[in-house]
Amino acid sequence: MVHIEMTNFVILILASYRLTHLIVFDQITSFIREPFFSIKTRENFAGELEEYPEIKGTGVRHFIGSILSCYWCAGIWCSIFVVLFYYFVPFGYPILLILAIAGAAAIIESKI
Repeated sequence: MVHIEMTNFVILILASYRLTHLIVFDQITSFIREPFFSIKTRENFAGELEEYPEIKGTGVRHFIGSILSCYWCAGIWCSIFVVLFYYFVPFGYPILLILAIAGAAAIIESKI
């Protein structure tokens, strides 16, 4: 059984949250998403404009677009990456700590 201290567990949660948000939503990583989907706008039943992803291509390209356009889907993959990074990259802890601090700051900022 794998044991992880509570502090490290919280750091992994926050790092995963921030990495997911970085990949799915942030403008700085839009170049990663552009080959796989584009954002379209449509009017809903209430007459309001809403954005939705239009996934491009077929096969693997469509699969990746589906993951990148869904924060629940991307969150699983980001969590896997963060945990593997934590266990197998000894010098990677500072990177996870930076992501965790940025994630906590984003949560605090969104609640104010």
